[in-house]
This record gives sequence, C-alpha cells and structure tokens, in this order.
Amino acid sequence: MTFSIIGTGNIAWFFGNRLMTAKHHCRGVYARDNEAARKLAEALLSDKYGAIGEIEDGEADVCFLAVSDTAIVQIANKLSFKETVLVHTAGAVGLDSIKQGAIDRAVIWPVYSILKNNMPNHRNIPCAWEASSEKAKRYLLTMAHAITDDLFEAKYDQRKWLHLSAVISNNFINHLLAVCEQICGENNLPFSTLMPIIEQTYDRIRATSPQRLQTGPAVRHDETTIQQQVALLANHPNWQKIYGAITDSIQAQGAKK
Repeated sequence: MTFSIIGTGNIAWFFGNRLMTAKHHCRGVYARDNEAARKLAEALLSDKYGAIGEIEDGEADVCFLAVSDTAIVQIANKLSFKETVLVHTAGAVGLDSIKQGAIDRAVIWPVYSILKNNMPNHRNIPCAWEASSEKAKRYLLTMAHAITDDLFEAKYDQRKWLHLSAVISNNFINHLLAVCEQICGENNLPFSTLMPIIEQTYDRIRATSPQRLQTGPAVRHDETTIQQQVALLANHPNWQKIYGAITDSIQAQGAKK
C-alpha cells in the first residue's frame, strides 16, 4: 500500500521508517518546514515533498497526520479527502476532530515514548486504534501491522483516560526522577545509587499490583519522617507541594483498602 505523511517529528520518522521497511511506499511528505520535509522524504525514498497545501487526494492510500495535538484540527480543516484515508496519531484527540478532512478517518496512537534519535528496535509497542468506516479500518490495520504486534481498539472515551495514565506513568514519573537527580546533585550524592531501587520498582509491578506494593513513610503514617522530609524541601516549595500531595494520595488510597 501507499502512504503520505504530514509532519516531520518523532512519530512521522518512526511510522515512516517502519512502513517503508514493510515495503509500503511513501508518496510524499508535507510540512511547514520545507527542508525538514525534504530530509524525511529522502529517508523514505520519496521524491515528493512540500507544503501542506500541495498534498493531493488519492495520491496515497493513507495519509498520516503526525503533528502536535494542537495542530490536528487546523490542518484537517484544510483537507478534503474523498479517496485517501486520513489518520491522526494522537491519544488525547477524538476521531471527530478530523471529520472535515476526509470521508474515511482513523486514529492510531502508540502508547509509547518515541524519540527520533532513539527509535525502538522491537515490536512490543501497544497501539490503540479507532476507525470511522470499514475502509478506514481495513487500510489502517494493514499499515499498523507494519508498526507493531500489539494492536487494540479503543474509542476516544477510553483513549483519553489511557492518555492521562500514560502522562502520569511516563512524564510525571520522569519529572520525579529529575527531582531526585537534582536532590542528589545538590547534596554531592551519585544519582546512580538510586538505579537499583528504581529498577526494582519496575520489575516488581510486572507481577504484582502497584497498590499492593506501596511502601514508605506515607503508607506507614510515619508523621515524624514525613515532617522531617517536608522540612528538607524548604528551599523547593514546589517539591514540598508535590511531596505533600502524593503523601495525601497514598494515605487516602490506603484508607480505601
């Protein structure tokens, strides 16, 4: 099958390379940045690239709208596909957001952090999908099997909750680890000392519910330790708020058991 891509970010590079490796053919790359579009098109062995307004209906079976969440509606409203299936790649954006852009529409969202300079080389990448028609479903799944072995259907009402969970489990936890790194740095401690306990945490939740594994001063209601640690964060009031909010949440969840 053939595809085109609108966008030149991480997802565009990832999807493009996976699809090309699976022998799908790229018919064009489109973006505001002409040079970025040229580089991706060249990598995907396509000789067509340019501005979004230059894309043509029917030139590809599927067009992937791989842009920021805030740009999806704006760009879709500039399209009017009757033949090409339009697919956006965002978890927190509904399928109806691109209804002005195409008759046949779909969503595929990888529940995974994709970085252009560190592309995954495995196929264990859960991808949620949704389609507006049988044609969109058939075309999307044909393409999607080139990307991953883990596909599941999820309507927007489900995806938005999954996206929230992904933000908390990935972005928020990464921020907390960045806080730990800074705390260690400010106190001349090696951040690497925490690696074994970080790895242990993730290893344990593969087999057991995180709620059952909760330990620490909050779950023990060790107010002496809690207040001591709050005091240690006096020079970082935002971190104090985070510590307090998470402590309260742990204790409230424990009370529901």
